[in-house]
Amino acid sequence: MLKSKRILFFDIDGTLLDERKQLPPSAKEALRCLQEAGHELVLASGRSPFMIARLAEELRIDSYVGFNGQYVVLRGKRVYTNPFRTEDLHDLSKFAARLGHPLVYLNESRMHSSVPYHPYVDECIGSLQHKHPEYEPRFYERTEIYQTMLFCAEREERQYEEVFPGLRFVRWHPRSVDVLPSGGSKANGIAQLIGRLGFDPEQAYAFGDNLNDVEMFRYVGHSVAMGNAPDAVKRLARYVTTDVGRDGIANGLRLVGLLN
Repeated sequence: MLKSKRILFFDIDGTLLDERKQLPPSAKEALRCLQEAGHELVLASGRSPFMIARLAEELRIDSYVGFNGQYVVLRGKRVYTNPFRTEDLHDLSKFAARLGHPLVYLNESRMHSSVPYHPYVDECIGSLQHKHPEYEPRFYERTEIYQTMLFCAEREERQYEEVFPGLRFVRWHPRSVDVLPSGGSKANGIAQLIGRLGFDPEQAYAFGDNLNDVEMFRYVGHSVAMGNAPDAVKRLARYVTTDVGRDGIANGLRLVGLLN
């Protein structure tokens, strides 16, 4: 076990949780060992804080990077946010409605849909173990929105990228894309914590499995892709561990020398 303190960032879906949204016992035990050794543990997810809370409580982790970097909490205290401009969401909503693509708007405690029902929304939100959000198409006008989900087939997001060059579109599901405000990324979010805690990026480790983890990989000194990650993600990681369901977290921590 390394003696000097490190900071570690863990994606949730496909990294800590398997395809059944279960936390492998080996992962929970490995994180407990890291905490006992004095390392700083942070959840880094595309999820909203209200979707992170239960897992964070189970793991006794009170720091997280939510919404792919738009909402950062350090030891229970919010330290950084990067919400959308209302006018950007207004324009995005009009364009999506014209193309027949539903949206889901998220703040730190709730989410609402731009349509009463859509099978893509039901499938994708269901994969996160949540119900189809209630219909409230103007939700974004009365609260700060940190992330929007766009529901469309693969490659259909390209027309959005052309029309909205100031926004970021990151696919997380065959039928859904996360839309982020200008400058938004997991890398930007974790930089907020690394700076506040006095770490150097070389002292930071990141575990992930999807395209929204790539910028995080590029920022930290030690990146670990899960065995279930796409090849494009694995190629950009410094290390590749086993699948999440095959003790991927524990094996990855051994690979980088942080676990016996």
